[in-house]
Amino acid sequence: MKWITREQPRIDRIACPWLIKRFIDPAAEFIYVPFKEVKEKAQQLHAIPFDIPDVEFTHYKDNCTFDYFVKKYKIEDPAIHILAVIVRGADTDRHDLAVQAAGLWAISSGLAHISKNDHDLLEKGMLIYDALYHWAKFHQHEKHTQNPVDHILIEVFEKYLKQKSTSKKKPAWVKGLKDIIQDQVDTTITLKQLSKDVNIHPAYLSREFAKHFDNLSFGEYLRKLRIEKAIEYLDTSSYSLTKVAYLTGFSDQSHFSRIFKKHTGKNPSIYRKKLQKK
Repeated sequence: MKWITREQPRIDRIACPWLIKRFIDPAAEFIYVPFKEVKEKAQQLHAIPFDIPDVEFTHYKDNCTFDYFVKKYKIEDPAIHILAVIVRGADTDRHDLAVQAAGLWAISSGLAHISKNDHDLLEKGMLIYDALYHWAKFHQHEKHTQNPVDHILIEVFEKYLKQKSTSKKKPAWVKGLKDIIQDQVDTTITLKQLSKDVNIHPAYLSREFAKHFDNLSFGEYLRKLRIEKAIEYLDTSSYSLTKVAYLTGFSDQSHFSRIFKKHTGKNPSIYRKKLQKK
């Protein structure tokens, strides 16, 4: 069976092929082409399109394409259902759904950067999802800090951080971090990368971030800025929605539209018409 989707995969378009190969069709073949060519090539090659709008295998409401495959093929494995939440969180920028979602996005983005092409990325990604699946099936309740001494050290460190946080003065790094995020809001930025820019340990930055950024997590704050920037473009330019999505750091127009509607209650095109009327 042949499956076809758009090029430059990150999360869903690697996770779904892994699921198909491991649970649905071990002999499946995958084809990556430019977005505009997917449906045409699907007909020519007798392939099934997935993870694009207006096909069967796609996003439905808050669920991603991976979720639909699990439902369609009635995969009951509990580890797959755990993995599905992680994939959904990484694919839709809802890192609050699972603590592993941010890590999956970071690894996927890094793999894409070092891979020769989409199929090379798929080959590497298969190993990542094999590992994540086996973690979910056999190791999800284990902790890296199993030693009681480790827990004592962590407790002491947490108390130290709590004492430091009582200070009312805003740390010097907050303004610098805010400026960096504002400048790079249209790029792929991670908390780990930002921690290097301001010379702060990523674990500490992750803990302290919400205290200085409107009680929002890093992902929530970044999405808020991107939506605000998108509204500005919708109001002051005639850019297409695809270009607005690109200029505000979203992976594609479909992803942009979902997040925009979640924040504003309206899809971007309707929101633009409302602005124009005003």
